[in-house]
Amino acid sequence: MSRYADAFARSITDPDGFWGEAAAAIDWYQRPTAVLDRSNPPIYRWFPDGVVNTCFNALDRHVAAGRGGQPALVYDSPVTGTSRTFTYAELLDEVAHFAGLLRELGVGAGDRVVIYLPMVPEAVIAMLACARIGAVHSVVFGGFAANELALRIDDAAPKVIVSASCGIEVNRVLPYKPMLDRAIGLANHRPQHCVILQRPQVAADLVAGRDVEWAPAVAAAKPADCVPLAATDPLYILYTSGTTARPKGVVRDNGGHAVALRWSMANIYDTGPGEVFWAASDVGWVVGHSYIVYAPLLAGCTTVLYEGKPVGTPDAGAFWRVVAEHGVKALFTAPTAFRAIRREDPAGEHIRRYDLSGLRYLFLAGERLDPETYHWAADQLGIPVIDHWWQTETGWPIAANLRGLEPMPVKPGSPTVPVPGYDVRVLDAAGDEAPDGQDGEIAVRLPLPPGCLPTLWGDDERYVESYLSRHPGFYTTGDGGYRDADGYLYVMGRIDDVINVAGHRLSTGAIEQVLASHPAVAECAVIGVPDDLKGEVPRGFVVLKAGAATDPQTLRAELVALVRDQIGAVASFRDVAVVPALPKTRSGKILRKTMRGIAAGREEPVPSTIDDPGTLDALRPILKS
Repeated sequence: MSRYADAFARSITDPDGFWGEAAAAIDWYQRPTAVLDRSNPPIYRWFPDGVVNTCFNALDRHVAAGRGGQPALVYDSPVTGTSRTFTYAELLDEVAHFAGLLRELGVGAGDRVVIYLPMVPEAVIAMLACARIGAVHSVVFGGFAANELALRIDDAAPKVIVSASCGIEVNRVLPYKPMLDRAIGLANHRPQHCVILQRPQVAADLVAGRDVEWAPAVAAAKPADCVPLAATDPLYILYTSGTTARPKGVVRDNGGHAVALRWSMANIYDTGPGEVFWAASDVGWVVGHSYIVYAPLLAGCTTVLYEGKPVGTPDAGAFWRVVAEHGVKALFTAPTAFRAIRREDPAGEHIRRYDLSGLRYLFLAGERLDPETYHWAADQLGIPVIDHWWQTETGWPIAANLRGLEPMPVKPGSPTVPVPGYDVRVLDAAGDEAPDGQDGEIAVRLPLPPGCLPTLWGDDERYVESYLSRHPGFYTTGDGGYRDADGYLYVMGRIDDVINVAGHRLSTGAIEQVLASHPAVAECAVIGVPDDLKGEVPRGFVVLKAGAATDPQTLRAELVALVRDQIGAVASFRDVAVVPALPKTRSGKILRKTMRGIAAGREEPVPSTIDDPGTLDALRPILKS
């Protein structure tokens, strides 16, 4: 039996033994005597009697082992022209002092802290500081508008919000403080304090009595020690779009998360202590949480924090400069980034300007990796290009080519095989396993492995309803696909109305809610349509209220601006059509799936439940355009 087959089989038939052994790779205040708590299905908890601290495992234990002088974090910022390296000892000192400041502001174990920061070292420091004292952090992507931030403030109810005076997008400065103040004004919950990082590009006005300036406050704070926590205590909340406007707060625990991510670095990414790992993502997304901050540091690697873009900062060679300058062994980014690089540099001329001899792997995830992008990257770099698949909810890969366990032949278009711990099945409409080669819903038999979400923040019922009710005994991924005869998995796309824009999951329902708020709009629909660069982009269709007197071009501009204001530029919403009617079923449900298929170039059959086929016929030319 192969190493992979042996590991996978054991993880499914003996999860207690498999993950109990993996747990030995992290340090515990109290080693767990129980591995999996099965007492409350379908909600399972890993290492229920273990006591641990994630920050201790990410920083303190490496310093105690004599590796304090090793680089832990490399900050590379082409948008500001600066670079800085933190050793493990230096990063530990920064984290301990910020943890002390949070403690002085009244934050303790179980309290929430919202982090609304750009890609600066302080974002990593704030996350680890929360983990150090047992506070639950919730990082909100800096590109989100005030309304989206307000929703997250209300759900997490933070005691403190950590933010900055501004972010920087290529050559454009984005003031953060006005958005933060507006979000707090919109929210029902009021934080007790805001800690503001003043950046030299913009000085933020502080609110007396509420706002605290980062630098002087941290300098005056006393460092805080690590707090022992139950393995099942929450480490963070990360919000992801649902099919409604209300975001879902994915919870990550301390013990299972640390065990799974530590295992993944060795077995999936083949990167260990002292080696340089770069996830070119954002700390506001799950990739940033798992593979910029926690996993590389848990494994004793050097991690790269990059404040820039794949192109435009300054050119399509930006990634290759970072790889060469910092000795990156493994690069992890989204296919979108490589589509942008390929568009700007199709012949790979920038690649040949740099010494990339140390780069061993390119890992891609976030949306489906199209074969064209795979072949271009593989041909240009001459190294393994590894597609792998996972979700915000799982926190680490579901399917991958496990380079550290047993490398396998690559099949373009497939993320290869299920990772140990994930009992992946492809189910047909009846909930039975589909035969090889037949499309179906991809589901994972419970229990999910460590590191996956144990629930949603404050809402076990919504967790079960959203993920576990469609096929009892399974976690529903929301993705469709198939397996081939060799056991390789093919993930073909979402089966719901959440779209994936350059790796960012966005709810079409949330965008529809914004469009519907315009006084001229009677009803609307938003679908995801294929895009060569971003994978998917939202496309809107609006029906005007009777008698609404508005110029269509003016209305389109207003709607695009409205979505940008309420959702954020991250939505990439630029295409909206005014139509006389939307195709619906007799019960009034808009035929979004049919619309998506036509827009994607498929000849979709007309559902028998359609109310007026003429409505769909009239829309076809617009959908195909």
